[in-house]
Amino acid sequence: MTEIDPKKTTRAYAFEVWMQAPMPMVTFFKTLDVTRLRKLSRKRDLKFNMLMCWCIGRAAIQIKEFFMLPVGNKLMQFNTLAVNTIVMNKDGEVSSCDIPLSDSLQKFNEDYLQLTKQVHNSCANHDLTDSMVIGTSALVQYEIDGVVGMYSGIFNNPFMIWGKYHRGLLHTKLAISFQFHHTQMDGAHAAHFLDLLQKEIDCL
Repeated sequence: MTEIDPKKTTRAYAFEVWMQAPMPMVTFFKTLDVTRLRKLSRKRDLKFNMLMCWCIGRAAIQIKEFFMLPVGNKLMQFNTLAVNTIVMNKDGEVSSCDIPLSDSLQKFNEDYLQLTKQVHNSCANHDLTDSMVIGTSALVQYEIDGVVGMYSGIFNNPFMIWGKYHRGLLHTKLAISFQFHHTQMDGAHAAHFLDLLQKEIDCL
């Protein structure tokens, strides 16, 4: 993680306009076709949530804006990405777990299973402070259309939330919400990311 001069990046104008805005977060809603993920999850005995996190990371690495993030009053450059998942720990409370993004689905799955088990048992968060982390929260027991997250002023990371998927006759649909800091990216970047996410799901 390295501090960079916003004026020397493509985010110069956005940094000037949005860093001091009282509400700089933007939320997009989209319905994804996750038929491929559901079938692969059942066929290969892989967790659906793990596959979603993998596809999110694979889509994000294709957009350079994901490697920059406003932290405090600075713009930071990252070399690596991670995807966060929320874990129900052994005490029945929630803990946070960052999974490093790798080039291999097998390695990502191994890390996902090992780290979420570790967090579940220890009730301690697993944080990767040197990676740009994409937050996720899966409320798979509930029917939701989307969530508009709060802005704490502390964490500016992009964040994705989804609930229960809906099985149709031929397709399985999943409503998601994606929140991002306007300094980090514009709406076009976010929309392109969501299109890439659908492609990653379809091609997995």
